[in-house]
Amino acid sequence: RVSERLELAVLYKEYAPDDLVYQHKIKDLLQKYSYIRKTRPDGNCFYRAFGFAHLEALLGDRTELQRFKEISAKSKEELVSQGFTEFTIEDFHNTFMELIEQVERGVAPGELLAAFNEQSTSDYLVVYLRLLTSGHLQRHAAFFQHFIEGGRGVKEFCQQEVEPMSKESDHIHIIALAQALQAPVRVEYMDRGRGATNPHVFPEGAAPRVCLLYRPGHYDILYP
Repeated sequence: RVSERLELAVLYKEYAPDDLVYQHKIKDLLQKYSYIRKTRPDGNCFYRAFGFAHLEALLGDRTELQRFKEISAKSKEELVSQGFTEFTIEDFHNTFMELIEQVERGVAPGELLAAFNEQSTSDYLVVYLRLLTSGHLQRHAAFFQHFIEGGRGVKEFCQQEVEPMSKESDHIHIIALAQALQAPVRVEYMDRGRGATNPHVFPEGAAPRVCLLYRPGHYDILYP
């Protein structure tokens, strides 16, 4: 589900040598990043990549870890106050907190990886991150409504596109989760457009620890 760290140059093999657009973009990425961790392309890859990369980054930062733990601990009460049912979200929140406590105990990165590759733990984390995203979108519905197409309200969008497993994530999901957890993200967009990859920071102006690579429909983790 989440791979070991791989040399970023492995990406060259995924595209034909004469695919000049992508070969050029990989070359550009190699100026900024050295390694990649791949995630399973199952529609949950943004949440899994974000969750792993952020917790891994916190292994070396006690202060930030404590701040993140406090935000995460309080997040369940916020969701319950919004109308989410406590007994349905409790197990997912507990799994999330257990992962944070593992980081607090200073586990090796390999143990954190093992936890993420254990299906129920990994899926429970994804469910909780989806709930946090949905909760944030609904709390700030007046702002996010402008980004939702197809005449849907924010609540309807969350029920159809955020809360169900395997639904792919877009800008709106990334902004909401980054804001909800106060954990900024840089995403490098790699598509068929001309020129170099296109980096975006969510929220704008922040200094992210988490860097993700987006290729149409999929997110992996990048390391400088």
